[in-house]
Amino acid sequence: MGLLNKEYLKLNKNLLIGFVFSTTVSALVAQILADQENYLNTTYTVIAGYIVFFSVFIIMFYIDFKHRYKLSSGQTNYGLLKKELIQLISSLGIGEIVYFAVRWTTQYYFLDLNFEPYAASLSSEAISIVCYLFVVTFSGKIVGLFKDSN
Repeated sequence: MGLLNKEYLKLNKNLLIGFVFSTTVSALVAQILADQENYLNTTYTVIAGYIVFFSVFIIMFYIDFKHRYKLSSGQTNYGLLKKELIQLISSLGIGEIVYFAVRWTTQYYFLDLNFEPYAASLSSEAISIVCYLFVVTFSGKIVGLFKDSN
Protein backbone atom coordinates (compact mmCIF):
# COMPACT_ATOMS: atom_id res chain seq x y z
CA MET A 1 0.00 0.00 0.00
CA GLY A 2 2.92 2.37 0.63
CA LEU A 3 4.09 2.12 -2.99
CA LEU A 4 0.57 2.85 -4.18
CA ASN A 5 0.38 6.03 -2.10
CA LYS A 6 3.84 7.06 -3.31
CA GLU A 7 2.68 6.76 -6.92
CA TYR A 8 -0.39 8.93 -6.22
CA LEU A 9 1.81 11.49 -4.47
CA LYS A 10 4.05 11.66 -7.55
CA LEU A 11 1.00 11.98 -9.79
CA ASN A 12 -0.40 14.82 -7.65
CA LYS A 13 3.02 16.48 -7.55
CA ASN A 14 3.12 16.43 -11.36
CA LEU A 15 -0.40 17.82 -11.53
CA LEU A 16 0.49 20.60 -9.08
CA ILE A 17 3.65 21.55 -10.97
CA GLY A 18 1.58 21.74 -14.15
CA PHE A 19 -0.94 23.91 -12.34
CA VAL A 20 1.75 26.29 -11.05
CA PHE A 21 2.87 27.03 -14.60
CA SER A 22 -0.71 27.08 -15.88
CA THR A 23 -1.88 29.42 -13.14
CA THR A 24 0.93 31.87 -13.84
CA VAL A 25 0.27 31.96 -17.57
CA SER A 26 -3.51 32.11 -17.06
CA ALA A 27 -3.25 35.12 -14.75
CA LEU A 28 -1.03 36.92 -17.26
CA VAL A 29 -3.35 36.15 -20.16
CA ALA A 30 -6.40 37.25 -18.16
CA GLN A 31 -4.76 40.56 -17.35
CA ILE A 32 -3.49 41.11 -20.90
CA LEU A 33 -7.02 40.50 -22.21
CA ALA A 34 -8.67 42.71 -19.57
CA ASP A 35 -10.36 44.83 -22.24
CA GLN A 36 -12.13 41.81 -23.78
CA GLU A 37 -15.66 40.72 -22.99
CA ASN A 38 -15.78 38.50 -19.89
CA TYR A 39 -16.70 35.38 -21.83
CA LEU A 40 -13.77 35.90 -24.26
CA ASN A 41 -11.32 36.67 -21.47
CA THR A 42 -12.44 33.53 -19.63
CA THR A 43 -12.31 31.31 -22.71
CA TYR A 44 -8.86 32.47 -23.87
CA THR A 45 -7.50 32.24 -20.35
CA VAL A 46 -8.73 28.67 -19.90
CA ILE A 47 -7.33 27.63 -23.32
CA ALA A 48 -3.91 29.09 -22.52
CA GLY A 49 -3.95 27.35 -19.15
CA TYR A 50 -4.79 23.98 -20.72
CA ILE A 51 -1.95 24.23 -23.23
CA VAL A 52 0.61 25.05 -20.56
CA PHE A 53 -0.76 22.55 -18.03
CA PHE A 54 -0.72 19.56 -20.35
CA SER A 55 2.70 20.42 -21.78
CA VAL A 56 4.28 20.57 -18.33
CA PHE A 57 2.30 17.61 -16.94
CA ILE A 58 3.26 15.26 -19.78
CA ILE A 59 6.96 16.06 -19.37
CA MET A 60 6.83 15.65 -15.58
CA PHE A 61 4.81 12.43 -15.79
CA TYR A 62 7.28 10.93 -18.24
CA ILE A 63 10.26 11.82 -16.04
CA ASP A 64 8.69 10.38 -12.87
CA PHE A 65 7.06 7.25 -14.28
CA LYS A 66 9.24 6.04 -17.16
CA HIS A 67 10.92 3.51 -14.83
CA ARG A 68 7.55 1.79 -14.16
CA TYR A 69 7.35 0.61 -17.73
CA LYS A 70 10.88 -0.75 -18.12
CA LEU A 71 11.42 -4.49 -17.85
CA SER A 72 14.62 -5.91 -16.39
CA SER A 73 15.70 -6.60 -19.99
CA GLY A 74 15.55 -2.86 -20.67
CA GLN A 75 12.56 -3.15 -23.00
CA THR A 76 9.29 -1.36 -22.44
CA ASN A 77 6.36 -3.18 -20.84
CA TYR A 78 3.79 -2.00 -23.38
CA GLY A 79 0.98 -3.98 -21.76
CA LEU A 80 1.32 -2.16 -18.43
CA LEU A 81 1.95 1.16 -20.18
CA LYS A 82 -1.21 0.83 -22.31
CA LYS A 83 -3.32 -0.26 -19.33
CA GLU A 84 -2.17 2.59 -17.09
CA LEU A 85 -2.43 5.21 -19.85
CA ILE A 86 -6.07 4.23 -20.43
CA GLN A 87 -6.73 4.43 -16.68
CA LEU A 88 -4.87 7.75 -16.42
CA ILE A 89 -6.76 9.23 -19.34
CA SER A 90 -10.04 8.05 -17.79
CA SER A 91 -9.15 9.64 -14.44
CA LEU A 92 -7.88 12.86 -16.00
CA GLY A 93 -10.88 13.02 -18.33
CA ILE A 94 -13.34 12.93 -15.47
CA GLY A 95 -11.25 15.51 -13.63
CA GLU A 96 -11.07 17.74 -16.71
CA ILE A 97 -14.85 17.85 -17.03
CA VAL A 98 -15.14 18.98 -13.42
CA TYR A 99 -12.17 21.35 -13.73
CA PHE A 100 -13.49 23.02 -16.87
CA ALA A 101 -17.00 23.48 -15.48
CA VAL A 102 -15.74 24.94 -12.21
CA ARG A 103 -12.95 27.00 -13.82
CA TRP A 104 -14.99 28.64 -16.53
CA THR A 105 -18.03 29.44 -14.40
CA THR A 106 -16.09 30.77 -11.41
CA GLN A 107 -13.79 32.98 -13.48
CA TYR A 108 -16.74 34.38 -15.42
CA TYR A 109 -18.60 34.96 -12.15
CA PHE A 110 -15.60 36.73 -10.57
CA LEU A 111 -15.17 38.92 -13.65
CA ASP A 112 -18.87 39.83 -13.46
CA LEU A 113 -18.27 40.85 -9.84
CA ASN A 114 -15.59 43.26 -11.19
CA PHE A 115 -12.59 41.38 -9.81
CA GLU A 116 -9.35 42.36 -11.50
CA PRO A 117 -8.82 39.80 -14.30
CA TYR A 118 -5.66 38.34 -12.76
CA ALA A 119 -7.43 37.98 -9.38
CA ALA A 120 -10.46 36.36 -11.00
CA SER A 121 -8.15 33.92 -12.77
CA LEU A 122 -6.13 33.10 -9.65
CA SER A 123 -9.22 32.65 -7.48
CA SER A 124 -10.94 30.50 -10.05
CA GLU A 125 -7.83 28.41 -10.58
CA ALA A 126 -7.43 27.76 -6.85
CA ILE A 127 -10.99 26.52 -6.50
CA SER A 128 -10.72 24.42 -9.66
CA ILE A 129 -7.42 22.81 -8.67
CA VAL A 130 -8.81 21.55 -5.37
CA CYS A 131 -11.82 20.04 -7.13
CA TYR A 132 -9.62 18.55 -9.87
CA LEU A 133 -7.10 16.91 -7.56
CA PHE A 134 -9.85 15.34 -5.49
CA VAL A 135 -11.66 13.97 -8.55
CA VAL A 136 -8.50 12.67 -10.27
CA THR A 137 -7.19 10.94 -7.15
CA PHE A 138 -10.59 9.46 -6.30
CA SER A 139 -11.32 8.30 -9.85
CA GLY A 140 -7.76 6.96 -10.18
CA LYS A 141 -8.34 4.74 -7.18
CA ILE A 142 -11.72 3.61 -8.55
CA VAL A 143 -10.25 2.56 -11.93
CA GLY A 144 -7.26 0.91 -10.23
CA LEU A 145 -4.55 3.20 -11.53
CA PHE A 146 -1.12 2.06 -10.26
CA LYS A 147 -2.64 -1.12 -8.81
CA ASP A 148 -0.21 -3.47 -10.57
CA SER A 149 3.35 -2.30 -10.15
CA ASN A 150 6.56 -3.86 -11.51
